[in-house]
Amino acid sequence: MEIGIVGKPNVGKSTLFNALTMAGAEVANYPFTTIKANVAVGYARVNCACTELNVKCAPKNSYCTKGSRFVPIKIIDVAGLVPGAHEGRGLGNQFLDDLRQADILIHVIDICGKTNENGEPVPSHDPEADVKFLEEEVNLWFYNVLKKNVTKVLAKMKHTKADVVKKFAEVLSGVGITESQIHEAFLKAPIEKFDDHELMNFAVALRSVWKPIILCANKIDQDTAGNYERLRQKYDIPPVCAEAELALRKAQSAGMIDYVPGDSEFTIAGANEKQAKALDFIKGSILKKYGSTGAQGLVNHVVFDVLKLIAVYPVEDEHKLSDKQGNVLPDAYLVPRGTTALDLAFRVHTDIGKKFIGAIDCKTGRQIGKDHVLENGDVVKIIAGR
Repeated sequence: MEIGIVGKPNVGKSTLFNALTMAGAEVANYPFTTIKANVAVGYARVNCACTELNVKCAPKNSYCTKGSRFVPIKIIDVAGLVPGAHEGRGLGNQFLDDLRQADILIHVIDICGKTNENGEPVPSHDPEADVKFLEEEVNLWFYNVLKKNVTKVLAKMKHTKADVVKKFAEVLSGVGITESQIHEAFLKAPIEKFDDHELMNFAVALRSVWKPIILCANKIDQDTAGNYERLRQKYDIPPVCAEAELALRKAQSAGMIDYVPGDSEFTIAGANEKQAKALDFIKGSILKKYGSTGAQGLVNHVVFDVLKLIAVYPVEDEHKLSDKQGNVLPDAYLVPRGTTALDLAFRVHTDIGKKFIGAIDCKTGRQIGKDHVLENGDVVKIIAGR
């Protein structure tokens, strides 16, 4: 799974990217700092099964801190988008090509309104205009993709009179769009005449299914104009201070504080007077006011609330809850709600899926079948034949 961080230039996209991944992407106060997409690993945070089962885990594909399992996800920091990007303005063509990689987009907005539509510093700018322009740019880009391919769809239908959904799926499979996504969009915006109006409505519907856009009110600590309170009445827009999260992550790495990403507090361990003063400011102005910096919560919102994923733990020994090497709860997988035991078997390895005989719910000790739907936190042993 991949999350794309998008937005106009100079709104804190790379700062958020660095805060979530500690990858060190370049950050500067001018447009188009990010020229090529940065890709790194971030983490979704979930309660680890080790606490419920009262065992000490030994993670391999993730890590566990104080009972929280951090499961890796890929995060992409995409070049800034400006109005007219769908026509190639700015780095539009590269931006729109990069975002194809992502399953979902986080739109970072300068909620304090101190950057204009091009990402240039200004005294005042309405961030609601940015909410609308980016969605419009992505929709227009996708409309152009559809328009270029609609003649292929019509040609196929002329000869075969085939279902339009299937033909669109054939044509758009190259960009990763599935038939089920096209079917869902078609129910919202059916096409009969194939004119520009219908095609645009279909493009908007399909884009919302294929690339959902989640808003992020960044620089919440600098919002003196009340933009956040105004926009939160109309949009689902979590408050975030990426700069504070990055500062805390750096302080944690340096051993200055004891901090778990997403927590509402931290303890100072080895900071000097100047550092302690800056950390106290973050604690008072961000954590106490908003409950956290919002960065980790934003990722969790995307992963668990929007994409509706759950965390499950495949093991090889149902008694020790371990793999063959004795690592307890070694792996945590993020899978869609509705995933079955058989689905998990294929996720672990294709051969295991093909040889699936059954599975064991390690919490209850009961054997479960291939159609058993897994729940968040399940620990499962897959039984496979030889």
